[in-house]
Parts: sequence; structure tokens; C-alpha cells
Amino acid sequence: QSGKTTLVKQIWKDYQYLNLENLDTRLYAQNDPRGFLAQYHSGVIIDEAQNVPELFSYLQAHVDQGNSKEPYILTGSQNFLLMERISQSLAGRVSINTLLPFSMTELADSSYCPEHFESYLYQGFYPRIYDKKLDPQKWLGSYIQTYVERDVRKLINVGDLSIFQAFVRMLAARIGQLINFTSISNELGVSYQTIKRWISVLEAGYIIFLLPPYYKNFNKRLVKTPKLYFYDSGLAAYLLGIESEAQIHNHYLKGALFEGMIIAEIKKQLLNDGKQTPLYFLRDKTGHEVDCIVESSGSLKLVEIKSGKTVRDDMFRGSTFWKGAISTDNVQNFIVYGGEEIQNRSNGKVLPWNRFIDQILK
Repeated sequence: QSGKTTLVKQIWKDYQYLNLENLDTRLYAQNDPRGFLAQYHSGVIIDEAQNVPELFSYLQAHVDQGNSKEPYILTGSQNFLLMERISQSLAGRVSINTLLPFSMTELADSSYCPEHFESYLYQGFYPRIYDKKLDPQKWLGSYIQTYVERDVRKLINVGDLSIFQAFVRMLAARIGQLINFTSISNELGVSYQTIKRWISVLEAGYIIFLLPPYYKNFNKRLVKTPKLYFYDSGLAAYLLGIESEAQIHNHYLKGALFEGMIIAEIKKQLLNDGKQTPLYFLRDKTGHEVDCIVESSGSLKLVEIKSGKTVRDDMFRGSTFWKGAISTDNVQNFIVYGGEEIQNRSNGKVLPWNRFIDQILK
């Protein structure tokens, strides 16, 4: 639901469009893959390609024989299955692009852009909510139901869906925290290995991501456990039981939701730019922490993320500590906060929530 079909149709307007969710089209591709590719051999979009995995081997031979004058555009909403088939049959023959839901940058100059970040935390960024002016609560509820009942069951054997649903809601309550597989396993009464497998499926489906700790040795005892975030703030808010934007303002996880939204925005921009720049966080055993580290071309951007609308000196505490501990001169400190002003301070640069991405990634 990130807008893949809409995007490819707009880019390749002259291409024939085929959707393998359509039963007749899917049966044709399954029962006669050679005939299918012979008929649609040039300038074609194959949507939900993972639904006919046997097509990929035939597609490999078709491409290798030079039977296609134009590239095939394959899309899939089940990343785990799609990438498995690509690695088996089409390795070295494809260009892979990942499309996440809207970014704040994409919505910035549109009529959809809100005045307050709390609107984004509540609504999230799935395109259909904006395009169709839908109630986020209703749409996100249907999304979870569809995802759990259809997609997850295709990937893993979930005997009791209610336990898996409780698991997903439990993750939302842990947003911004160090992931503890054992704790989740004990609370749900499910094995440690099952929890790890479920986490990997949610990662592959771009529901959650794990932010790894920075790995350099500073002669300090560093936390080595990743932190958990949701790609979409609205989805996390729904799973937390937040029923209106007004509830966001005083919610105990407002800061964690905001932090996750900002880090997800950085990840979206990197993916949209075709970059694989890694992101990290940094924390030692005594609690000195930086929320996000962007490492690129030998430079480090230390980013503290605060939902408050007023800048305080103590917001720089973590980044100032670590800047002093890092043995390189090419380190910059940033605060991304819930206010509106850009400020250049002696201990770093202050950036507003809706105007930070260019500074962080330039």
C-alpha cells in the first residue's frame, strides 16, 4: 500500500499492465508461462509478481535469450517472497528499488501537509489515506487485518492469530526501546526462536525496522542490542489504541513516536535517493546516548530527536558527550525538534521537524 502500482503506471505510461492478483491472468501465467511471456514480451508491468513464483525461471531464460526489447517492470507487496525468487532466478539481471509510503518531503508542498507534526503521528503516511481522504483508524484497522490474515499466513505458520496480533501490539508499545526477545517470548508464552522469526517477517514486510548500535570501539562499554521502530507512525499509533490526534499530545509514547518518524524519514530519503547509507544509534552502559547516527563519506552526523517545541541546552547532552569521545574532527551535532525555528548554536545546529532532511543528508 505504498503506491507502487500508481507510480509504475505513471512512469511507464505506454507499458501494458498485468496484475497477478487477477485470477485469470494468474492462471494463464501459471499454466502456460512460455505462452504468457511470448504474448507479453516487451514493455510490460507485472504487478504482484510473487504470486506466480514459477514464472521467474522462465523470465530468466526469456531475458537471457534477448527476447525482450524493453525491460520488465515487476512489483510485489510481499518483499520476502519476491526477493527470494529474485535471488534464486534473476540475480544480476535486475535493478531493485524499494518504495516506502509517503515521506514528509514528498508531502511538503502539497495540500496534505499539516501544520503540526502530531497530525503525521496520528495519520501516518500511507498514500491511500491521503488520496481518498480516509479515516486513518478504519483504514489502518483493515490494513492490519489484511496483513495478518493474508500475508503473514503465507510466510509463517501462525496457529493462533490472536497471539500474533498481541505480539504486534506489544511491539508498538516498545517503540524506541532496546528489543528484548526473551521478555517478549515470556510474556506471550511463545518460543524465543518464534519471536525472532516473527520479527524478521515484520522487517521483510517493512512494518518495523531494527536500528543497530554503532559498532566502533570507544574504550567504553557500549550497548549492543538494536532498538525497535515502526516505519509508519500512524500504524504504530493505531496499534497503541490511539483513536484521535488529540490523544497524541499527552500520550506517554509521543516522544518515541516522534523519534521513530524522524528516523524513518531519513531512511525513506536514503532509499528514494538510491543510497544504502547505514544508520545507527549509540549508547553506553551509563546512559549517554545519541538517537541516530548517519555515517557517510567519513563524516558522522549525530542526531538528537526531541518532540518538545522549545530547545533546551540539555538536549545536546548526548551528542556533546559522544562528539568529545569520537576521535575524528568530521563530526556534526544536530537537534531535530518539534518546533519551527532553525538555530545555529555553539554546540550544534537546531532543525525543525519539517525542515531537517537536507541538512542531515547533504
